[in-house]
Amino acid sequence: MRRGELGVSPAERTHCVDPLNLNQVILAEGIEMSDNLFDTKVLAEIAILTSLSAALSYIKIWEMPQGGSITIGSMVPLLLLAMRRGPKAGITGGILSGLIQMFFGGFIWTPVQAALDYPIAFGCIGLAGFFRKNVYIGTTVALFGRFLSHFVSGVVFFGAWAPPEFGAVLYSLIYNGEYMLPELIVSGVMMHYLLKRGIQNLRL
Repeated sequence: MRRGELGVSPAERTHCVDPLNLNQVILAEGIEMSDNLFDTKVLAEIAILTSLSAALSYIKIWEMPQGGSITIGSMVPLLLLAMRRGPKAGITGGILSGLIQMFFGGFIWTPVQAALDYPIAFGCIGLAGFFRKNVYIGTTVALFGRFLSHFVSGVVFFGAWAPPEFGAVLYSLIYNGEYMLPELIVSGVMMHYLLKRGIQNLRL
């Protein structure tokens, strides 16, 4: 679960992020990747798609009253990265995207909660890279991995805010499912049309 589940107002969660400067944030984190890990083109692609994902996360189709939202395909750049460059690049990009969101408006209740809701949750998007031959399975596994991370965070760290008639497990399941299921559908549709047009094999 994420910040709004503690009752923080949407206005408090609104932050102005310049996508042109997100690459500087990535560099500022001191994450060093040598040429043995990624070549220059892959590094550039990670930076560009991670920044695009973070920027799209602020364009919301619908936002829940207590936090969580359906975005206009903010997971798609990370899914594309994983499908194009494999799980290693995809997970790296996902972790960076999670860190960006954590530093620009994220809520840190405990270090473990922050890890679950941000770098681990978004790093799971890179799991799509293990299913590069099937966009539907890859997208489903990736978004389910993110959902599972938020779900565990909700049960462990935010269960006290669950209504008595629900309990922590059911509340976290319903709450996170309400925005993650539509996000899965939006991402799946967009990925279908993008890969159908050969963007996976596009040379940059």
